[in-house]
Amino acid sequence: MTPETYERIQKLRRTYPRSRSAVMDALRLVQAEHGGWLPPEAFREVADALDETPAYCHSIATFYDMYHLEPVGTHLVEVCTNLSCALAGAQAVLDAFAGELDVRPGETTEDGEVTLRAIECAGGCGRAPVVVVDHVYHEPVRPADVPGLVEELRGRG
Repeated sequence: MTPETYERIQKLRRTYPRSRSAVMDALRLVQAEHGGWLPPEAFREVADALDETPAYCHSIATFYDMYHLEPVGTHLVEVCTNLSCALAGAQAVLDAFAGELDVRPGETTEDGEVTLRAIECAGGCGRAPVVVVDHVYHEPVRPADVPGLVEELRGRG
């Protein structure tokens, strides 16, 4: 990790009574530094910065959907498929994105630009189904909305 990221993690660490409380923020920073994913060495980096074990850092990263253990595209489309979203038509929305992007959930487009993911919960149950595009929430999303969202995404370059 860069010295700047290390310093940011140390600053975060000092805001908590226990260093392990900063693991989630540290993983987010290191993930951004590694191009949106956490390669195996990232767990050692975070662990060393916080005096934790790589196994503990890995356990946090595998529990939460916002951490990526494999490379992702430049853009990320995440469709919530938890109960509220599922009941409101999330599968049809996910299928529409898969068709529009020509990938299955969990895959990245051939050009490496867009990764499509089904996620467990985006925290927007009241306006389901929720789609998160590059960390921006769209709710409720219907299959008919998908082409416009993809066009907007592709236009960002």
